[in-house]
Amino acid sequence: MEYGLIGEKLGHSFSKIMHEKLADYTYELCPLAKDQLDIFMQEKRFKAINVTIPYKQTVLPYCDELDEAAKCIGVVNTIVNRNGKLWGYNTDLAGFLYNLKSHGIDLKDKKLMICGSGGTCKTVMAAAQHMGAKEIVVVSRTKQTHTVTYEECLHHKDVNVIVNASPKGMYPDTDGAPLNLTAFPVCTAVVDVIYNPLKTKLLQQAEALGMKAVNGLGMLVAQAKFAVEHFLSVEFSDDKIGEITLELLEQLTNIVLIGMPSCGKTLTGQALSRYIDKNCVDTDAVIEERTGMHIKEIFARHGEDYFRQLEYDVITELSKQNGLIIATGGGAVKNEENIQHLKQNGIVLFIDRELEMLMATDDRPLSKDVDAIAKLYQERYPLYTKFGDLRISNHYPMEISQQETKELVNTILEGYHEILYHQWA
Repeated sequence: MEYGLIGEKLGHSFSKIMHEKLADYTYELCPLAKDQLDIFMQEKRFKAINVTIPYKQTVLPYCDELDEAAKCIGVVNTIVNRNGKLWGYNTDLAGFLYNLKSHGIDLKDKKLMICGSGGTCKTVMAAAQHMGAKEIVVVSRTKQTHTVTYEECLHHKDVNVIVNASPKGMYPDTDGAPLNLTAFPVCTAVVDVIYNPLKTKLLQQAEALGMKAVNGLGMLVAQAKFAVEHFLSVEFSDDKIGEITLELLEQLTNIVLIGMPSCGKTLTGQALSRYIDKNCVDTDAVIEERTGMHIKEIFARHGEDYFRQLEYDVITELSKQNGLIIATGGGAVKNEENIQHLKQNGIVLFIDRELEMLMATDDRPLSKDVDAIAKLYQERYPLYTKFGDLRISNHYPMEISQQETKELVNTILEGYHEILYHQWA
């Protein structure tokens, strides 16, 4: 391996994508067990590597030289092999500072709370001290010197900014959050170093409370850019960070379609997937495939509650994936947890077809006639408008032409990109 990443579990790393966008080399993911690290570092069979959990501190003794950030923080995430001499760098600090600055977050004279007391906490503390934070409160699961517990942190209601430097809420355990933000009424910004999912439960709550919510993707791309500069002894414009962040967002973010039965979610999703590089998945079709039964049969045999649990399980699973178009069943909005899951990696579009254009279908037990559809429409329309990030009017007929399909797709993509670039980036 010439260039790559070492760590214990690397299955969902975005590092390969970023580095190969920044530089003309092959970047490899090299998972190492703890008993393999010493041999790897002693052999030095690499030109340059990045280091991630849990080895950012373990590699320190192998480095012959350290930059100032690595010395100060005691954490290395970048190592360059120069004629057998290993130079260790910390680009996480510069990456975190860039992410704060690009989102207009200033820690000067602010009270900061950091969740988690591991290696990432040290990086955040160094950034806070560099920016002139007034006070720093570190929260840990267990009582340590200079930390408070999660119970004790509730006494610090005057914090201005909260940073999650813990793995709480990270894939695959995406339902967790380190704190309930309602306990901190003067907090104006929440930063999560996690980037998978793109919006953790913590960040979703921050948005709901009107706080600025920033994920770790910008920090990830920025530290990669600074690492490549060390790898190749070159300099890139910081504009590359924003460009690649947007490219990654476009690649990773799901498009989620909600709306009434027969509003055209599945057909719209399939049309979208022909124009953009995202596979379309229909949650009802997944349920039918896994159970070997049609939706109507599931309702008849087991009832709606049983079906909703199947739907919840499928949505929870699909929501953890990236780069999909997800067409949901009409009733998915009845469970708000479904929407919370879908919005962790996705933008939700409400496909709105007028009631008069909706069709009764015998294969859907809750919309088998005109009266049933009208009742569902009245019940669910407020939920679609509440949960949709964007409303898309689908006034086209069922037998939609190629030109009409193109118009609908362009409308969707225009709205999707507007949200992606101005709200997610």
